[in-house]
Amino acid sequence: MSVSLVAEKAKIDPENFALANCIRALAIDAVEAAKSGHPGAPMGMADAATVLFRKHLRFDASAPDWPNRDRFVLSNGHASMLLYGLLHLTGYEDMTIEEIRNFRQWGSITAGHPEYGHAKGVETTTGPLGQGIATAVGMALAEKRLAAEFGDDLVNHRTYVFVGDGCLQEGIGQEAISLAGHLGLGKLIVIYDDNQITIDGPTSVSFSEDIPARFAACGWHVQSCDGHDSHALDAALQKAKAETSKPSLIAAKTVIGFGSPNKAGTYAVHGSPLGSAEAATTKEVIGWREAPFEIPENLANQWRAVGQRGREERQAWEELLHSKPHDLKSEFTRRVEGKLPQGFDSAIEKARADLFAEPKKAATRKASQMALEALAGSVPEMIGGSADLTGSNLTRVKAVDTQYTREAAGRYIGYGVREFAMAAAMNGLCVHGGLIPYGGTFLMFSDYARNAIRLSALMKLGVIYVMTHDSIGLGEDGPTHQPVEHLASLRAIPGLNVMRPADTVETLEAWEIAIRIRHVPTLLALSRQDVPQLRLDSSNENLSAKGAYVIRHFGKGRDVTIIATGTEVALAVEASEELHRQGYSVAVVSMPSWQLFDQMPRAYQAEVLGSAPRLGVEAAGKFGWTRYVASEDDVIGMSGFGASAPAERLYAEFGITKDAIVARAKAVMASKENI
Repeated sequence: MSVSLVAEKAKIDPENFALANCIRALAIDAVEAAKSGHPGAPMGMADAATVLFRKHLRFDASAPDWPNRDRFVLSNGHASMLLYGLLHLTGYEDMTIEEIRNFRQWGSITAGHPEYGHAKGVETTTGPLGQGIATAVGMALAEKRLAAEFGDDLVNHRTYVFVGDGCLQEGIGQEAISLAGHLGLGKLIVIYDDNQITIDGPTSVSFSEDIPARFAACGWHVQSCDGHDSHALDAALQKAKAETSKPSLIAAKTVIGFGSPNKAGTYAVHGSPLGSAEAATTKEVIGWREAPFEIPENLANQWRAVGQRGREERQAWEELLHSKPHDLKSEFTRRVEGKLPQGFDSAIEKARADLFAEPKKAATRKASQMALEALAGSVPEMIGGSADLTGSNLTRVKAVDTQYTREAAGRYIGYGVREFAMAAAMNGLCVHGGLIPYGGTFLMFSDYARNAIRLSALMKLGVIYVMTHDSIGLGEDGPTHQPVEHLASLRAIPGLNVMRPADTVETLEAWEIAIRIRHVPTLLALSRQDVPQLRLDSSNENLSAKGAYVIRHFGKGRDVTIIATGTEVALAVEASEELHRQGYSVAVVSMPSWQLFDQMPRAYQAEVLGSAPRLGVEAAGKFGWTRYVASEDDVIGMSGFGASAPAERLYAEFGITKDAIVARAKAVMASKENI
């Protein structure tokens, strides 16, 4: 990059340019110290970030969690030093210069990509490209919903997003863009870092579409400008804020690695340090004369003033909240603090009592709908939806029946066939605060949503995934729709509570757990086929919260233990009754949640599992079961994909039957006797 071009851009607005150089310098220094990182995007987007934070973003660095703050999402999370630099410069207390110095190092809050919960001001985890913008769509959905509930004087803020080419190449990016345009999320503003560079080289290698035209086709308000012209950026942001019926895109033409004389505009500056010589030369070109990690006092003071710019507005908002009627104020505060309403406990108790008073035979997806009917009315923060499978997932109930549209933000979102965007948007609804999102699709299609489910667990968000058609039991739709390996792969995600309930009572208990635990995502794996209610003895104890428990015990002592999940628990009970008739003592363990069971004390685990031979039963892949049984040979399950046929025929053909369980149970008991 020529010195003259830098000088030309600097003349446009010397003050903004000088403040932007603080970001550039910190990014250069931090990446050089870490010997890894991505300096190019922070250097190229520094001008736009400075304009946004100086003149438009509503925030108060001294109160990072102010509910009515604007949200800022760095979707191209590899540019993390842009965000960390901004947080440090504007005065976020925890983002010290030492944290900047320790960029990408063990124990620092300045991870290679922004991690939710590590530092104040990081609104969501970003890094997997495209998920940032999709999560931001969820934040915008939340703002609109809460404004409809509490008034747009209390809830009235915008969500700003920086995206790069990678976010727009990922399929989830298009899913999110389409949904936001359809719902008219007018307070969502995206600034596109149009630098025409990817890791492999120029974007022309793989990417040539007209991005503004694509956004316009999806119903967005679209502008383009010079990403290094602060006046043009300011004007574009003003116009975007004035457009309230459509989300806005500002395509900002930038130079990646702006200021670097030999690497700017090339992929060489994307994901590698500049190198000491190029770093020094770059600082000379942009007129930076300070030692590494030092900011001139006059510029530091200006940045701190930017961080304090929203203080009076925040204080006025707090006074407004305080002046509201007691009921509204207390309800808003409760929602923001993530506390459940007082009526939830009584709703649970009544729902349990009703099931014990009148047992129900039902598919667990239907049991899920019954639980929602009983609970959602008492938890107004619940907001539901489905990826175009409402009639199959049974996720819509009377209390959550108002459709979310561009005209009215109801409690039920039609996500369309966008499983990945649905999951990421639910993460956004959750991190925004004030709402408990749940959304449905088939368990098979958790594959599409998996990376967002993983981020739910990574961020410790209480998102609820309603995944129906959980086995070959869905029948005639065949192997493309029959999950086999999915339970094992989902159970492998750290911090995700996968629950496969056996009947109506366990399904209600699973919903209670999902709603109560606000820092753990829950995935409900639910059946299409009917199952009998196995729990008949009235009790207020949530046995599913233990992960596993003995649901039936036939005879004295224990000759064999049969462990099952979901619809196969009833099958295990039938087989155990037959074994008991033949003279064996059998314990049947229902294990709705491996994760919760593994968290129980070892003494409880030993009591439930016993010392007798064990058999596992689950109409899914056998992988992972050897943590509870001696061998995969001791699992009645699937060894391959399913087929197209009625459910009863499939269970028979694949050997998941009462007779197969009885035969294998006898075999494992005999093998122990022969030792």
